[in-house]
Amino acid sequence: MSLNNSANIFLDPMPSNTNRFQVNVVNEGHESSAAVDDNTDPPHYEETSFGDEAQHRIRVSFRPGSQECYDNFLQTGEAAKTDASFHAYDSHTNTYYLQTFGHNTVDAVPKIEYYRNTGSISGPKVNRPSLLEIHEQLAKNVAVAPGPADRVANGDGMSGDEQDENKEDEKSGAVKFGWVKGVLVRCMLNIWGVMLFIRLSWIVGEAGIGLGVIIIGLSVVVTTLTGISMSAICTNGVVRGVAVAMYVVGFAETVVDLLKESDSMMVDPTNDIRIIGSITVVILLGISVAGMEWEAKAQVILLVILLIAIANFFIGTVIPSNNEKKSRGFFNYQASIFAENFGPSFTKGEGFFSVFAIFFPAATGILAGANISGDLEDPQDAIPRGTMLAIFITTVAYIGVAICVGACVVRDATGNMNDTIISGMNCNGSAACGLGYDFSRCLHEPCQYGLMNNFQVMSMVSGFGPLITAGIFSATLSSALASLVSAPKVFQALCKDNIYKALQFFAKGYGKNNEPLRGYFLTFLIAMAFILIAELNTIAPIISNFFLASYALINFSCFHASYAKSPGWRPAYKIYNMWVSLFGAVLCCAVMFVINWWAAVITYVIEFFLYIYVTYKKPDVNWGSSTQALSYVSALDNALELTTVEDHVKNFRPQCIVLTGGPMTRPALLDITHAFTKNSGLCICCEVFVGPRKLCVKEMNSGMAKKQAWLIKNKIKAFYAAVAADCFRDGVRSLLQASGLGRMKPNTLVIGYKKNWRKAPLTEIENYVGIIHDAFDFEIGVVIVRIGQGFDISQVLQVQDELEKLEQERLALEATIKDNECEEGRRGIQGLFKKAGKLNITRPTPKKDSSINTIQSMHVGEFNQKLVEASAQFKKKQGKGTIDVWWLFDDGGLTLLIPYILTLRKKWKDCKLRIYVGGKINRIEEEKIAMASLLSKFRIKFADIHIIGDINIKPNKESWKVFEEMIEPYRLHESCKDLTTAEKLKRETPWKITDAELETVKEKSYRQVRLNELLQEHSRAANLIVLSLPVARKGSISDLLYMAWLEILTKNLPPVLLVRGNHKNVLTFYS
Repeated sequence: MSLNNSANIFLDPMPSNTNRFQVNVVNEGHESSAAVDDNTDPPHYEETSFGDEAQHRIRVSFRPGSQECYDNFLQTGEAAKTDASFHAYDSHTNTYYLQTFGHNTVDAVPKIEYYRNTGSISGPKVNRPSLLEIHEQLAKNVAVAPGPADRVANGDGMSGDEQDENKEDEKSGAVKFGWVKGVLVRCMLNIWGVMLFIRLSWIVGEAGIGLGVIIIGLSVVVTTLTGISMSAICTNGVVRGVAVAMYVVGFAETVVDLLKESDSMMVDPTNDIRIIGSITVVILLGISVAGMEWEAKAQVILLVILLIAIANFFIGTVIPSNNEKKSRGFFNYQASIFAENFGPSFTKGEGFFSVFAIFFPAATGILAGANISGDLEDPQDAIPRGTMLAIFITTVAYIGVAICVGACVVRDATGNMNDTIISGMNCNGSAACGLGYDFSRCLHEPCQYGLMNNFQVMSMVSGFGPLITAGIFSATLSSALASLVSAPKVFQALCKDNIYKALQFFAKGYGKNNEPLRGYFLTFLIAMAFILIAELNTIAPIISNFFLASYALINFSCFHASYAKSPGWRPAYKIYNMWVSLFGAVLCCAVMFVINWWAAVITYVIEFFLYIYVTYKKPDVNWGSSTQALSYVSALDNALELTTVEDHVKNFRPQCIVLTGGPMTRPALLDITHAFTKNSGLCICCEVFVGPRKLCVKEMNSGMAKKQAWLIKNKIKAFYAAVAADCFRDGVRSLLQASGLGRMKPNTLVIGYKKNWRKAPLTEIENYVGIIHDAFDFEIGVVIVRIGQGFDISQVLQVQDELEKLEQERLALEATIKDNECEEGRRGIQGLFKKAGKLNITRPTPKKDSSINTIQSMHVGEFNQKLVEASAQFKKKQGKGTIDVWWLFDDGGLTLLIPYILTLRKKWKDCKLRIYVGGKINRIEEEKIAMASLLSKFRIKFADIHIIGDINIKPNKESWKVFEEMIEPYRLHESCKDLTTAEKLKRETPWKITDAELETVKEKSYRQVRLNELLQEHSRAANLIVLSLPVARKGSISDLLYMAWLEILTKNLPPVLLVRGNHKNVLTFYS
């Protein structure tokens, strides 16, 4: 290959006062031309991977520079701008070489743009110069542009749908929020929910101030630990982006209480809650559908109302109480009330954890910001800051309200202003009694007021009651609105990952913010179902259960990511500890079971089945999860642990290098190897790329992932490995030495038989036989597999690809013609011709049909059909038959072990082993008994043993004549020539078979021919023949003679495995 480039002229307009980051454009000579001269085809092999399936071609492109751009640049003298329209490096348009640190180089300084994902919300992604472009000469530029599939696989891109959505977002200007509006406001509104105003007073009445503060504290511990874990997760990289019913029911309860006071009930309390709740959730759905911008504005207004309502409550506690409020149990701050309310007073059916279950949802809502991370300007900064501050502020508010209400209001009150203490009356010793009121009848009959009975206590205590009602509306509606927006956003992200195929329908978004309208309606339906329950104390424990399950998973995810010790786990939020996260996960699980054990069991059963589904389906999504990191660490630890243990014969297993080339091109060779390595040994499919290193490496790297994916898709437990080398033998030698890891190193080489050896160039034969010698030199066993049709189906695959392309073209053509015919019916024949002219579409011509017929008339019908069938013969279940093992030479037992492993497989289990060994004619029975004893000690089942006593007799004349005719073209015949001529021929053709060599190994040649006769006689009907591979002594047996031995030995037989171990024991009869 020759490559000629004209000299390049570099124009350097760099001013003298530049700094080290000054960047200038350097003109690349674009008149250069490239010529590629490589007429030598790489060697091609039919059944083994001793050649490249694809032609190596170099494509060197010289992109013409924009001279006008250069002229303008030189005239203005301005530095290059690297904005969205003109990047410092662009591999798709003109090539701009830059000056970095004062040198002419493509090499770029570190920039954040190189590390962004495609379509990043924080800025455009820029592709840095590839190593190839930096490594090559400056004048050359081999275009290497990674495809979208590669970028997605490496986490540098996204699917086409997501890219389209991103482009739409950029054009329409999606709304992005900061940490206050996007996280703090949302979290505070979501945490300050329905419980603050209409259940916190009841919780203090039941649990008392002391246990009430503990309940709040325990809830906050759970949410704080989860918030810390979530902050660590969110700050470990750029974040991409049911409770509705509870809040709506709380809102509806307040409205129903107002209707009761005004005597305006519609039906009854329960049904009124259902009616009002349904109407409310419809209105909230309308706000959500209107878009994130409207929802954010509504949230700010609701927060202001909520803050005023809370302040109104605290002000009300210091305003002197009147007689009406005193009759309802409010006496301002009183030490006696505080002391009385400090301890618990649980009513029938209630306890610490049941009360905790009702309160816990009031502390949730910390995920409100994270759930809309895709709509935040900087999620890494906003989520930790906003979430943790919201937890602190709301906790202070909850504890303050609990203490204040517990110090001001008694547990039970009648609401009757006449229930005052009259002089001479006995007092029951309660705090109310000491303050002049007798509420003793509440011990015998239900009362309507007090902490235990009146859910609107905060409204009564406040300075202005309607403000508390407005606060209740604000808290409930804002929390419901946040839940209604957040849940569909998270659900949409799950659907986009396509983990669960049935949910793909909900992945579609609408509008500039990619609103999940379908998710909104699904959430609406679920919320409506829970609203029909119409009982807040029933809904709250269910919500608590799911919140705790999600928090447990968040905490465990943080722990797992830390425990995996992945270098990619580098959270910027340092205030976390992996063991604290684990404690948070365990705490969440424990609380779940204490609150409601059967609901917890159901939740975890659902999670378990979802996990099993994902594990089984293996969706095409890659998050770079901690599970992957831990799997890697575990595999590494196990591999290192293996190295500390000496190899033992009992643990021997075939670990194979299979020279398949591309695994899809020789499926039969891979199938038979996989049959005895699956679940028991290592299998590496290897390919050697021969040719110019640069081109080979490029082709090799581009196909690695595709070929490994083919193995996974076809459920073949094997690895794919490739090397680039100057010659095939060097590549295989590298693989034999360097493949594997620790104890998981190959010990067996599997190759296909070189069927075309008589037509192949001598270098190919030398490489083939040389590989066998190299394997023996490295003490690696060798298996050569031969089948009648050969292994290589690359030509068939190529024809199939062509037929598929033609079929796609035909279908597209028919569809276009059909569309045009419909158009013709509407607009007439003239319109059809106009459209066909614009699209350059015509009806199929005879030429097109003839091309299809030409391809179909190739040998696809007969030869290729047989080849395809032969390539799949080891995929089929082998019927009842035999595997004949001709164990002629003791190689350590590999010749016997491989067929034994085959009989353990489902496809081969109906085949029986027949053992053939050599022996003396006069000792056949004794040797048969000895072999049966040996096999029984090895615990290998067999159907029959045959002792062959006539292996060393001469073959018949016809068979020997076939062998002689086979080697005739390769013989030197030096004995028929004078000494000088003979010596000259030896020097000129050292590869030929000499008469002296043939005479020296004549007995061995007889044996190969005779063995074929015996194989034809005994094993012609076998499903598979496993035969000891003859070894050619280096320097004594020529390559061509050795190939002739293999040819005559395996000629006209069923599939044959020629096996030779490394002469180290692989079988043992010791326990």
